[in-house]
Amino acid sequence: MGENTVNRVYNFSAGPCTLPLEVLEETQTELVDYHGLGMSLLEMSHRGPIFDSIYEETRSLALSLWDAPDDFDVLFLQGGASAQFPMVPMNLLHEDTRGAYINTGHWVKIALNDAQYSGDIYQAWSGEYEAFTRTPESSEIKLKDRTRYVHLCSNETIGGLRFPVFPDLEVPIVADMSSEMLARAIPWEKFDIVFGGAQKNLGPAGVTLVYIRKSILGSLNKAIPRTFSYAIEQANQSMANTPPVFSIWMVNKVLHWLERNGGVREMENRAYIRSKLLYDCIDNSDGFYRCPIQNAYRSQMNVIYSLPTPELEKDFLEQATQYKLVHLRGHRIVGGIRASIYNAMPIEGVETLVSFMQDFRRENG
Repeated sequence: MGENTVNRVYNFSAGPCTLPLEVLEETQTELVDYHGLGMSLLEMSHRGPIFDSIYEETRSLALSLWDAPDDFDVLFLQGGASAQFPMVPMNLLHEDTRGAYINTGHWVKIALNDAQYSGDIYQAWSGEYEAFTRTPESSEIKLKDRTRYVHLCSNETIGGLRFPVFPDLEVPIVADMSSEMLARAIPWEKFDIVFGGAQKNLGPAGVTLVYIRKSILGSLNKAIPRTFSYAIEQANQSMANTPPVFSIWMVNKVLHWLERNGGVREMENRAYIRSKLLYDCIDNSDGFYRCPIQNAYRSQMNVIYSLPTPELEKDFLEQATQYKLVHLRGHRIVGGIRASIYNAMPIEGVETLVSFMQDFRRENG
């Protein structure tokens, strides 16, 4: 079936994300009776052979499709990406080490606040005095001695900015990539941990993927509760407690869809094309639409912009629904408009949005 079958809208929500229609339809056919077994997968034991095979396949796909090296494993955890904010320092830091944070906006500020309860942390760079309109160059990041890791958010979902290139640093990077999971190629040699919630590019809410370098597992802090231990989760195949079966199953299906559609390199190419269409429309509007982010640092996943007045923005959002364009309201912290264009957003959705933006400007500019 096509993307607009069964009256589908174009969902620009920042999360949960748009999912591929074929994945939703396949799930629908299997939900009640999984492969003729007379029950749903959701009713089966998570330690049985059926789910075990799904888990192993999902793990393998998540590693291979992102070209993760042999020294990496991937965990499927609960609690959202925010749960990793305290878990990272709990696991990585010892009494004689500290964690550095690159403050590019809302999510790093929350990570900074949560991390302070779990170890010695500090801010190595902040974009606050430039209104978070760019990310830093490597030379601007000031590291202290005994720094174990540098935390960064590759793409600020609320602020609409990204790291176009990951910095060259003397210590490993821990990256929150919730909005860019399997949406861009990354230089794995720079990282010890990469994590993100599935609900933007990979599936429904409920599971967080944590890519972790296996060679560091033995040196992690052991004086923490087992529920928060990466080493214990890795040793137990992410099943130290009951895993989020449905979310992992859906991630499996989306990973297969990604594989059929060209993999991460193709997703990266599509992200560039979709975002360029939107930014070109914004930049060629004679100031009617305005994006505050410096061009080189603009997100390819979350395009934020504003209109001349709050009244026009209200009219814009109301009229957009007539084009089947939904969830375009900016985050409550920054306001304005936000178009989140994750992996499964069809190009037709962005083209429809651009057409509407041009029509709205002609009528109201």
